[in-house]
Amino acid sequence: MLQMPLWKRIVIWGLVALGLLAALPNAFYPRVEGHNDAIAAIEKAGETPERAAARDAWPSFLPSSLVNLGLDLRGGAHLLGEVDVAEVYASRMDAYWPEVRDALRDERDTVGTIRRLDAPDGQLRVRISNPEGMETALAAVRALGTSVVSLTSAGEKDIDVSATGDVITVQLSEAEKAATDDRTMQQSLEIIRRRVDEVGTREPTIQRQGENRILIQVPGIGSAAELKSLIGTTAQLTFNPVVGRTTNPDENPGARNFIAPSINEPGIYYILEQSAVVTGDELTDSQPAFDQNGRPSVTFRFNPTGARKFGEYTAANVGALFAIVLDDEVISAPRIQDAIRGGSGQITGSFTVEESTELAVLLRAGALPAKINFLEERTIGPELGADSIEAGRIATTVAFVAVLVFMGAAYSLFGMFANIALIINVALLFGLLSAIGATLTLPGIAGIVLTVGMAVDANVLIFERIREELKNSKSVGRAIELGYEKALSAIIDANITTFITAAILFVMGSGPVKGFAVTLALGLITSVFTAIYVTRAMVVAWYGRKNRKGWMLKGVSLVPSETTFDFFKTQKFTFGFSGALVVAAVVAFFAMGLNFGIDFKGGTTIRTQSESAVDVGDYRVALEGLELGDVSITEVFDPNFEENQHVAMVRIQAQDDVEAITPETVQLVEKALQEVDPSITFPSVESVGPKVSGELIWTAVEAVAAAIAAVLFYIWLRFEWQFAVGAVVALVHDVAITIGIFALFGIQFDLTIIAALLTIVGYSLNDTVVVFDRVRENLRRYKKLDLAQVLNMSINETLSRTVMTSGTTLIALIALLVLGGDVIRGFVFAMTLGVVVGTWSSVFVASTVLLWFGVKRDWDKKEPAKGIQTDGSAV
Repeated sequence: MLQMPLWKRIVIWGLVALGLLAALPNAFYPRVEGHNDAIAAIEKAGETPERAAARDAWPSFLPSSLVNLGLDLRGGAHLLGEVDVAEVYASRMDAYWPEVRDALRDERDTVGTIRRLDAPDGQLRVRISNPEGMETALAAVRALGTSVVSLTSAGEKDIDVSATGDVITVQLSEAEKAATDDRTMQQSLEIIRRRVDEVGTREPTIQRQGENRILIQVPGIGSAAELKSLIGTTAQLTFNPVVGRTTNPDENPGARNFIAPSINEPGIYYILEQSAVVTGDELTDSQPAFDQNGRPSVTFRFNPTGARKFGEYTAANVGALFAIVLDDEVISAPRIQDAIRGGSGQITGSFTVEESTELAVLLRAGALPAKINFLEERTIGPELGADSIEAGRIATTVAFVAVLVFMGAAYSLFGMFANIALIINVALLFGLLSAIGATLTLPGIAGIVLTVGMAVDANVLIFERIREELKNSKSVGRAIELGYEKALSAIIDANITTFITAAILFVMGSGPVKGFAVTLALGLITSVFTAIYVTRAMVVAWYGRKNRKGWMLKGVSLVPSETTFDFFKTQKFTFGFSGALVVAAVVAFFAMGLNFGIDFKGGTTIRTQSESAVDVGDYRVALEGLELGDVSITEVFDPNFEENQHVAMVRIQAQDDVEAITPETVQLVEKALQEVDPSITFPSVESVGPKVSGELIWTAVEAVAAAIAAVLFYIWLRFEWQFAVGAVVALVHDVAITIGIFALFGIQFDLTIIAALLTIVGYSLNDTVVVFDRVRENLRRYKKLDLAQVLNMSINETLSRTVMTSGTTLIALIALLVLGGDVIRGFVFAMTLGVVVGTWSSVFVASTVLLWFGVKRDWDKKEPAKGIQTDGSAV
């Protein structure tokens, strides 16, 4: 009897209600966003009528968590920076020198005179005149060491002290370097977060990546150059004694001194003592202001320690000059007229209001402990983000409606149940994304569309199984029960293999790829839940209302009800055709190579948009004088563009060994192109340094290899090694052909294509596992049939499901390919190609390999005790 306990139905619909409630705020995005912004503003600056109205526009008793929009949907700037932690080692050694000097002076009778020597960064070298006193000198210096402040290195000292001849070398110990690296990264993260928060941006992403990198994504900011100017400056403010002035920047400043240029006095350089009187670390506040002449200035206030040092120095040096130095440039060098005891002062100079405001922000946030090299940067204009949202919305809507119509036609009333579950599925997906604070990117929208296409797969498996059971003269209730029971194994296996690839994408991917992985993984979870539980709850309710005797699951079928195709009759042709395609793909790859995007070869891509037609020749001539190396310019054709929109992509080779392109170079390119066409705008700029691009290549290769290895292991566990080999051969076939087509047609190959390849791996496995699951079932049922007959029977029995699932997925992908915009066209093209190739390989490649290897068929034999089979192998 087809039944479902009341408690289970309550739990199912309760979870659906919670998911729909969590997703609800996204249906009122502007109102809820204004509500959240108003609450934050009220907490920070107090309540105003406008803020109160915005807060009250959304009921406080309802959830207010939203799916965050990524940069490609909202616009903003993205930076990947590498912190030069080794720079901190050098400053630490400089700070050690006075202590080392004083300690050795106390032992002067034994060690003789001392002199500091030039040394590599991160080392302090000191020569003593009496080598016989080296043991005493080493003991005195080692006594300066302190315990490392780290849970993993308790008891270890922070310095290593060694001697060579008459020279003592001091450097940080390995334990202290590790602890210093961690502190430097934490300090850098906190300072960057404070600087970004100062400008009031919404939902910035600031997080550590790896050992010494920081990812910074700030929606709504104008450009990556603007973001770099805000956080890239170390803003190291110091007050240094002035030794003298000069017009020669190459003049020898003397021991422990340095030369710094004057910002306000062109051609003038100041000779300053390296030891600062006080530093910006001792500032407690800084604000933009105006001086007595009405010019923009910056005020500052020291903490008690800084105020005391500043007061003592000014009292002892009345009449002397002292320099206010920002990042090794002298802002001003006033003469001390009197002791300054209050701990506060004012910086004046040739500031604009914007410059004084930015400097105050930097000083308030504190000094970055080390330089940051920016390895990757991206700017997405808000207009491009709005276009992406609109394109994604249209594509998703069309795909969604098409799949609903397709399912309704294929399964009639049960198709309607599946459609309701599909709507609930997407709502639950948004609810989960909102609950975890996930960020939705353009590839994430592609993930949703893919979820829409693949979500029907579980329902198709169940419904096709119900049809089979009804044909076998089962009662309606029993047929439905068996349909859900027998489809469960294939559903779980197929979705776990896809989930494995999503997990690998998340672990090894970055940025939008991670967003796609999160969307795909959560979509798999909600798809399985709605297919197995939600549709079943609806079917149970439908079944219990009246007698269903004689009912049949009606609908339009793309495949005849019973097929008897012999898929191995022409196996030499079909497998030979696949082999020829793989060989051709390999030849195309090695002969023509891939058209790598900047993700993999470094460089800069500038997207241009103009009201005038793109003249590639004029663009190229305008950029020739800039000596940028290899520059390629291509016009982008897209039916979604308005008539007066002409788009081109300008790709520039990497300009540096490490960092991404400088903002100054980008400005030169933009200025040169604007001289050709004054109406031209630049909706997005992406730049990746060679260091990152080289790493991304290996990460991509590792990700694909890891995905294939993981699914090989899983299928081996669930089936047998012959099944795993067949599945992996099919995977290699699919990936190779896809890459070969990209090489043959010169389609740009970037990081998102790797995401597509990994998804193809998951999708292809989904198809293959469904077929293999039926093969395993039929091998147990029909023990006297040979393997070829079992394989043919299994493929024919699952053929309707294969065509239905591939059809719905292709409908969704084609909608995205045509309507989703050019930004993700390569990604969606790879996915579409993968679905076609993957469907072919699951039928003709994986099964053929399984036929060649054969499978063990001794399940009917009684298993011996103690887990040992009759052939001596472990169970």
